[in-house]
Amino acid sequence: MAESSAAAAIRHDRRRGLFEVEVEGYAAQLAYRLEDGVMAITGTRVPPPVGGRGIAGRLVDAALQHARAEALRVDPRCAYAAAYIDRHPEHAGLRV
Repeated sequence: MAESSAAAAIRHDRRRGLFEVEVEGYAAQLAYRLEDGVMAITGTRVPPPVGGRGIAGRLVDAALQHARAEALRVDPRCAYAAAYIDRHPEHAGLRV
């Protein structure tokens, strides 16, 4: 049985610069690049069949938690990530 969006574990692939989660057989991803101590979030992708469940928000939150733990600043080049940070002021201090 496939994991629900709430229970699925987010994986971090540092080599590929991705946070990933699989929900009902679909892979959702957040892509980033490290640039001189800055995590540049370049995109989020959630396949339409599993969209609207907060998956992109979970991916962005995981990336921001990682950035905080690694003392990285964040450049949200992805519109979704930028909007997420705007809606969650507790992350505003990470922004470049």
